[in-house]
Amino acid sequence: MYQVLNDLNKTSGVTGSMVVGNDGIVIAADLEETYEAETVGALAASIQANIQKSLERLDSSALRQVTIEAHDGKLFFVDAGLGILVVTTEKEVNIGLIRLEIKNALGKLKVS
Repeated sequence: MYQVLNDLNKTSGVTGSMVVGNDGIVIAADLEETYEAETVGALAASIQANIQKSLERLDSSALRQVTIEAHDGKLFFVDAGLGILVVTTEKEVNIGLIRLEIKNALGKLKVS
């Protein structure tokens, strides 16, 4: 799992990645020092849970991905089956490339 995160972090613009359980517990993390893994994990789980509840109220399909654009960068929260794959990026990043690399990482995580 750590190798998948390490490979993902080599993508241009990616500053870190992690896998967190749906309960917010960190499973594996490879984040830069400016982010505290436990805080990001709790944030990811809370956001995923709240959005999923809202989608259920709307009788909509299951949540697959959330992208947050902040002042200093972007956060991607993606359903990874075993939990949530979180990817942090720089502000100016090729979103298509990031989504492709996330898709590749998800395939590797589900195999391992």
